[in-house]
Order: sequence, then C-alpha cells, then structure tokens
Amino acid sequence: MSFFKHPQAIVESSQIGPDTRVWAFAHILPGAVVGADCNICDHVFIENDVRIGDRVTIKCGVQLWDGVTIEDDVFIGPNATFTNDRFPRSKQYPESFEKTIVRQGASIGANATILGGLTIGKNSMVGAGAVVTRNVPPNAIVVGNPGVIKGYVDTIDSQKPTEVHQPSRERAGVHESAVPGVQIYRLPFIKDMRGNLTVAEHGRYLPFIPKRTFLVFDVPSREVRGEHAHRTLHQFLQCVHGSCSLVVDDGQHREEIVMDTPVIGVYLPPMVWGIQYKYTPDAKLLVLASDAYDPDDYIRDYDEFLALIKLKRHDTFS
Repeated sequence: MSFFKHPQAIVESSQIGPDTRVWAFAHILPGAVVGADCNICDHVFIENDVRIGDRVTIKCGVQLWDGVTIEDDVFIGPNATFTNDRFPRSKQYPESFEKTIVRQGASIGANATILGGLTIGKNSMVGAGAVVTRNVPPNAIVVGNPGVIKGYVDTIDSQKPTEVHQPSRERAGVHESAVPGVQIYRLPFIKDMRGNLTVAEHGRYLPFIPKRTFLVFDVPSREVRGEHAHRTLHQFLQCVHGSCSLVVDDGQHREEIVMDTPVIGVYLPPMVWGIQYKYTPDAKLLVLASDAYDPDDYIRDYDEFLALIKLKRHDTFS
C-alpha cells in the first residue's frame, strides 16, 4: 500500500494515489478516485462518483457526494458542505446528480456551502461560511450569504484610488498600470459655476479613434460585467456617474482600478482580461471601442485566454 491509512479509517477504494494520508474515521467508498499526496482528515466521507486530484487537502467533517470533482491543489476547509440535489425529497432520487467542479488551486473556507451543479473557478477563494449559489469565476473572492464577489486574489490593492491613481484632478496625465499596456488617464478637469467639464480627444487623452460606443447602467451591485478579453479590440472606459471597479489581468499581473470620477479614463488594449464589478446603483460606465461589434473577437473562457497569452509569449521569444 503506497498511501497511509489510519487504523480507524475505512478505505474501500483501490484507487488511492501514492503518499496520500487518510486519517481516523474517514470513509472512502469503492468507486472514489483520490490522487497523490492528498490529506484526508478525520470524519471525511467520500462517495462513489467522486474524483479528487493531486495534493488536495480536505479538512475534518467534509462530505463529498456523488458528482463532485476536485482538481489538483484544492483546499477544502473544515465542515464545508457540498450538495448534489437542489430539490431533495426523502426516498426520491434524481435520474442523475448535479455535477460540481472545484478547479485547480481553489480554496473553500470552513462551513461554506456549495450548491450542486456549480463550478468553483481556478485559484478562486470562497470565504468561511459563504453560501455559493452561482458559478465562481477564476481568481474571485466570494463571501456572504448569498455569496458575492468582493475581490480577486493576487490583485494590487487600489482601495484608495483618489490617492493611488488620481493625485491631482487639475493636472491631467497618464499613469501606467501594473498590467503592461493598460493606461489610466487623468483627464482635464474644468471647473465652472455653470457645471464642470472633462474632455478627451484622439491624440490627446484618447489613444485611438472610436468606431463604437456603449453605456452600461442599472447594474445590480452584486453583478459582475465583462469577464472577457478581446483579440484585437481596443477600449477606453470612463465611469461618467457613480462608481465601479475594473480588474485588469494579463495572466501574470492583476490590478483593480476604482473608477469613481468622470475624470478618470482607462485604456484597455487587446489581450487583457477585463472585469467590471462593484457598481453603485447610480453607476454609468461609458465604453469607447476601436471597431464594430464582432462576437468572434471575444475570449470568454479564462483558460483559453491564458493559453493564448502563453502561445503569444512563446512566439515572441522563439
């Protein structure tokens, strides 16, 4: 036997990877698959149709029911609860149980509840006690009941944008983001008793000639907009009323930019993943685009985006 089994554990499966440790009072049913170098703590129950990757930690009191897949390097905190039937009735069983996937590197906090049929995105983090009722995007931090996105992991802290990105509204200029290619513009601020004004024109505070414009508004505060990249499209974003946050990500760097004044504009080049969230109820986000709408220009899957970025970098240095 290439794995450790505590004398008080019940391991009925023959598919347990090397160097995995199964501690007291854990019970693994015959059909389960557990990868290498996992840590299965006390009082964990793993049903038959469960797949667990390598280097997974499952803390005490967790039950993994049929239909749950746990990818590599996942952490599941004590007493986290998974479900696989949204409408359970005693002695009544669905034709098939809902499939839940926890992607590589994700962490689920103690006492969190994950409804069935969801995907918990790669490298995301679910806070302790959260009740997750919808899919969690990659890298997202989800807290509360119902769970909402409160941030993104490994993101540069920009919680005080007036200090970080807007040192002077009167002194227009450009600030380079931590994500290469993304630029944060401080537009001219013209104060007048008849009403204030800000302006941008091509060649001066506007890095391309727009061919399309659209306005995002009436977004519920818990909702996330965006969550995609473009292959060739350039965009310029300006929150003309209220505030929202923009997360920019090139696969290596990630920064959150709080847009809470019309004098801040953000240039978003192609092949940068963009997410908008934390909308205030009155927020209105103006987006200028370099070309007409083309659905084929969108990259909506984060893993595909990372693969394309990797290929692009390989081509650049080969």
